[in-house]
Amino acid sequence: MYKLSDRQAQDIVDKMMQDIPYNINIMNEQGIIIGSGNARRIGTVHQGAVAALQTGTMVEVWQDGRLEKKGTNEPIVINGQRIGVIGISGDPDEVRPFCNLVRTTVTLLIEQRSRLESLAHEANRKKAFLEQLLRYTGSAYPPRMRREATEYGLDLLLCTTVLLVRRLRLDEHTARLLLQFPSFQQTSEQDDMQLIFVQHEAELPSLLDTLRHRQPQAQLTIGRSEFLIAHSYAQAHDTMNVLLALQPDTSFATYDQLQFIIQFGQSVTTSHNPVVKLEEHADLLQTLRSFIFHNGSIHDTALVLNIHRNTLQYRLKRIQAITGRDPRQWLELIELTHGLLAMYFAP
Repeated sequence: MYKLSDRQAQDIVDKMMQDIPYNINIMNEQGIIIGSGNARRIGTVHQGAVAALQTGTMVEVWQDGRLEKKGTNEPIVINGQRIGVIGISGDPDEVRPFCNLVRTTVTLLIEQRSRLESLAHEANRKKAFLEQLLRYTGSAYPPRMRREATEYGLDLLLCTTVLLVRRLRLDEHTARLLLQFPSFQQTSEQDDMQLIFVQHEAELPSLLDTLRHRQPQAQLTIGRSEFLIAHSYAQAHDTMNVLLALQPDTSFATYDQLQFIIQFGQSVTTSHNPVVKLEEHADLLQTLRSFIFHNGSIHDTALVLNIHRNTLQYRLKRIQAITGRDPRQWLELIELTHGLLAMYFAP
C-alpha cells in the first residue's frame, strides 16, 4: 500500500518548486496539507483536495477562501489507489498546463521511493533469514523455514556446502555466476563476506575454478557438505579464521585440509596469550607468520620478506623480548602459532 509521509511530501514540493514558478501543495489521503511552499498552510484541510479525492478527478478553485487558494487540485492515483492530491496555486488557466507534468513527476518519485523501501525491506528480511539459518542447529528444519528457503533457491532437504568468499569484487561476470547459486552477503565490522550455498557437489569444482581464476585477490574457504547449513558455515568460517590468523601464501583452503589446525587453535589454554603483545607491531606479526609457514627457515623467510638475514634475526629477537617466547625454539614456536590462532578463535 502506497502512503505519503510528511517528509516525503515536503521533499517533493521542494524539488518541484525549483522548476515550477507557483506554490505547490501536497495533501494526504484525507485532504490535509502535508507539504507546501507556504509553511503556514501545513496541517490545514484543503476542501478542493477533499473533493478531488472523492471524485477522482481534477478540481479547480477559482476564488481564494479562508483555508484554500485558487488553483488546481489533481488526485495522485497509483495502482488505482488515491493516495493524495497535488495542488498548484494560481489562476487555473495559468497553472493547468503544469498539472500533468507535476502529477507525473510526483507519481514517479513516489513509486521510486516505494521501490527503494521495498528493496530495503527485502534486504532486511533476507538478512534476518540468513542469521536464523546460520544459528539453527536442530535435528530437522521446520516447515516454515523450508518454505521461506525456497524463495532464495534453497532446498533444506538437501545437504549443502558453504563457500565463504572474502574480498570479492562484484563484476558483471561474477554477478551472473552468483545468480546460479543461492548466495547471501554477510557484513561485519571487519569484512564483507559472500556466502555461496552449493547443493549439488558436481557444480563445486567449476565454481571454485572460475572464482579462483577471475578473483585472484579473494580468499575462499569451504566447509563440508552437511545437512545443517550452520555446520558447514561454521567449518568454512573457522577455516577462514586460520587464513586470517596465519596469512599463508594460499588464498584457498578447505575445512578438511585445516581441521587439525582449527581444533588446535580452539583448544583450551591459559588466559595469557603472548602474541597479543605483538598487535601493535605489524612488521613483527608479518615476520612471525612468514617464519611459521617457511618452517623456521632463516634463509627462506628472509628471502620472502626481502630483508637481510641479520634483520630477520633482529626481528626474531624482538619477538622473543616482547612475548617471552623464542620463535627459534621449536616448542615455543608452537606456542606462538597457537597464540596467533587463538586471537581469531577467541570466544
